[in-house]
Order: sequence, then structure tokens, then C-alpha cells
Amino acid sequence: MNRPTTTDYLHLHFLVLIWGFTAILGLLISVSAVTLVVYRTLLAAVGLGVLLFLQKKMGAVSSADRFKLLATGAVIALHWTLFFGAARVANASVCLAGMATGSLWTSLLEPLFIRRRLKLLEIVLGVVVMAGLYLIFRFEIDRALGLSMAVFSAMLASIFTIINSQFTRRYSAMTITFYEMSGACGSSLLFLGLYLALGLEKPSALWPQPTDWLWISILAFVCTVYAYSAAVWLMRKFSAFMVNLTVNLEPVYGIMLAWLFFGDRERMTGGFYAGTLIILVAVLVYPVLTRSKTAATSTEISRGTTRTDYP
Repeated sequence: MNRPTTTDYLHLHFLVLIWGFTAILGLLISVSAVTLVVYRTLLAAVGLGVLLFLQKKMGAVSSADRFKLLATGAVIALHWTLFFGAARVANASVCLAGMATGSLWTSLLEPLFIRRRLKLLEIVLGVVVMAGLYLIFRFEIDRALGLSMAVFSAMLASIFTIINSQFTRRYSAMTITFYEMSGACGSSLLFLGLYLALGLEKPSALWPQPTDWLWISILAFVCTVYAYSAAVWLMRKFSAFMVNLTVNLEPVYGIMLAWLFFGDRERMTGGFYAGTLIILVAVLVYPVLTRSKTAATSTEISRGTTRTDYP
């Protein structure tokens, strides 16, 4: 893994800002969450397919990996459906706060995927994140359903981030994103068919309003094709945990954007902001502690000693 530069860190934060804006877009677009995911993934898959064809960069993918990428797309489709649904059941701020649990899920799930042992520091910070969530639940109990949806969405996001960190070693970011968006589109169409069959969605509500198309285009091409492909590329330099930890800043950017767009509609209780602050402290403390441990380990090695008490 190449060492990330300052530009890489700034690029990652810019992507997080874009992702923070997706919750705003989800509230500006009139169609349901699952229908929105269909349009988002369809436009993204078509756009990527055309781009890869014109640039002649469609890399060969083995049958087994193609199936895994398409299946990962199904996870992404469910993640986005829950994400947009959470913003509508609660509001953008609650949705983004729930998404900040990504680092907790990654610290618990990444060892299962890449077979490394649990790190005590990641577990401790995960507990801190849970304490922040407890405060939010306690003071925003009327928005508990939306927050629960967002937390589950964050778990799904951590899963496909971990999976993608493995695929980036073999395929280009655009190839990975194309197959995953194709899988996400097919899966979201199945979800939509189920919604229609159960009467949860009306056929007359499937077509977006004229003003929706601008927001859907931004969502598909800027927040998906560009941001998602760039994030997959950055995983060559960052660990899955570090990516998800930085994504925890999404509530800060998203809540500020929500205030700009919706004003008092996004005003929350003091307990919400206290809980969100606790989560963000965990985000900011992790790189500092990790850097300190790395420096201490290097010092011990240079002195010819070996420490075995690190988590």
C-alpha cells in the first residue's frame, strides 16, 4: 500500500463533503428512496459503461470476481435505499449521525474479512461511538426508526468498503464501480418490483418531476460516478478503517449543508449535538493515537527491542 500524501487526504475529505450532500439531494428529489436508487444506479452504470467503452479501458474480470462485484452492488443498493429512507423517516442530520458508526462496524467486521486480529484501540473507539449513539437515541427517541435505518446502512457501507479494498489490488476503480453499479441497478429494480407487488409504491409515482432530473443527474454523475470511483482508487493508499473513519466526518459537512438548505427544519436537541460530538472526537483521536503508536514501535525496533503489548 502506497503512503497517502496531503493531496490524498484533502481529496478524501472532498469526497466526504460530496457524500454529505447526498442526504440533501435525497430530500430534494420527489420519488421514493428505492425508485431514486434505481435512477441513480442506472445513470451511473450507463455513464461508466460509455466512458469505459470510449476509453477502451474495460479490463477483463474473471467470472467469479464478476459475480462478487455484482453481489457487492446489491449490498450497495440496499445501503442507499436505507440511507435515503432514513433521511425521510427522520431528517438529514439524524441520517448522517447514524452513518458515523461506520468505523465501529469496520473495526468489528474487517478482521473477519481479511483475517487479522481485533485491535484494542479500534474496539475502544467503537465503544465511544456507541456512547455517542446512546445520547442521540435518548434525546431523539421520536426519530429512533430513522436512526436505526441509518446505523444498519452504515454497517452495509463498511462491508462493501472492506470488499472493495481487496478488489482494488486487481482491477481499476472504474471497472469495479461499473460492475457494482450494474449489480446495484439490477438489485434495486428487484426491490422496486417487490415494492410494487406489495402495494408500497404506486406506478404513477415512479416518474420524477422535471426539476428532479437535475438533482438525480448530480447524484448519479458527481456523487456516484466521480466520488465513488475516486474513493475506490484512494483505497489503494488508505485502509478500509481509515476511509470509514474519515467518512465519519460526513455528519459535520452534511449537517452544515442541511442548515443552509432547510434552516430550522434541521435544528436538533442539545443531546443530539453532544452525541455527534462524541462520535467526531473518536474520529479525530484515532489518527493521532495510531501515529503515536507507530512512532513508538519504530523507536523500539531501532533500539533492538520488540514490544508485544500493542493491540
